[in-house]
Amino acid sequence: MLSIEPTESQQMIADTARQFAARVLAPRAAELDVSGGFPADSLAQAAELGLLGINVPGDLGGVEAGAVAYALAVIELAKVCASTTVAITVSNMVAEVITKFGTEAQREEHVPKLCGGDYVVGGFALSEAGAGSDPASMRTKAVKTDRGWVLSGSKLWITSGTDAGLFVVWAKTSDAPGSRSISAFLVKGDAPGVVRGKPEHKMGQHGSTTTPLDFNDVELGDDALLGEVGHGFKIAMMALDGGRIGIASLATGCGLAATDFAADYARERRQFGKPIASFQAIQWMLADSATELDAARLLVLRAAWLKEQGKLFTREASMAKLFASERAHTACDRAIQVLGGYGYTREYPVERYLRDVRVTRIFEGTSEIQRIVISRDLLRRQSAAH
Repeated sequence: MLSIEPTESQQMIADTARQFAARVLAPRAAELDVSGGFPADSLAQAAELGLLGINVPGDLGGVEAGAVAYALAVIELAKVCASTTVAITVSNMVAEVITKFGTEAQREEHVPKLCGGDYVVGGFALSEAGAGSDPASMRTKAVKTDRGWVLSGSKLWITSGTDAGLFVVWAKTSDAPGSRSISAFLVKGDAPGVVRGKPEHKMGQHGSTTTPLDFNDVELGDDALLGEVGHGFKIAMMALDGGRIGIASLATGCGLAATDFAADYARERRQFGKPIASFQAIQWMLADSATELDAARLLVLRAAWLKEQGKLFTREASMAKLFASERAHTACDRAIQVLGGYGYTREYPVERYLRDVRVTRIFEGTSEIQRIVISRDLLRRQSAAH
């Protein structure tokens, strides 16, 4: 039965993430935001603690702690550094995808290397320049040969594209209409013909490299196919369901960090002879943020619990991602307002939280896509009830 209180093992994972974030991520977060780059050292330490395989079976190198523990850990990590956290969430997602859909040989070859950091992290290569919210419009192709497949095309917006050692790549393998032509492949980052593009210059999450990828006639064996031919779209959608729990957790963590900082600041900052926390205008902003973020956290945990129980969770994951990303963005904006002019400067971290959280309304499906998913499911259930 769903409980709002974590179990002892779930709390242990959350505590491990919190301590890691305080010890490793906190001293580097502000500088990473300024200098950019890729946090390889931090991710290697995360792997040592099992944070790259939280919901992965133990016999494949994971912690096997479950989806709820994963969500709680991501919230703690994102409170400190969203850039490092997003690399962790995507790599966890890739490990889970291969665990669920891979052959025994694929699981044994790749998942322990993802969990242990041998691949640094995993990458999720679905989006293209003309196929973001509509992946069925992708143009990347994989052509069958006597020796396997030849992959050609380009991908865009690939998290950790500079350093990921293994990518799940989606490509068209037939001329079948719509999504029935799409298959998924496992492609190593050092495979001949894989070209990593330059990192994008982004508004936020500067410590997470986001790059294009080109596949110039990359030769793959038959063992690179993940799942069945033509079933790639289903794999992607199921992966994104879980990925949305991760992004909702990340957003919630950013919002909580901003709100906590604003509350501490309001207690210390004095105007008109008293702390600004004594003014109702400030109190109400903090109260609204605290309430909305509590609701976001509960939505996240509900979706994670349903996933952990093996129940359908598509709608609940979209609800969590939609609400958490939008309310966390508002909470970060309110935090800047509480700090006033100081909030707009890099002297304090709240402007970074706002820049980092903004993309959570875009990746793993935009807010508009989440509303489509939610409304379709709602209307389907209403139709079935009548």
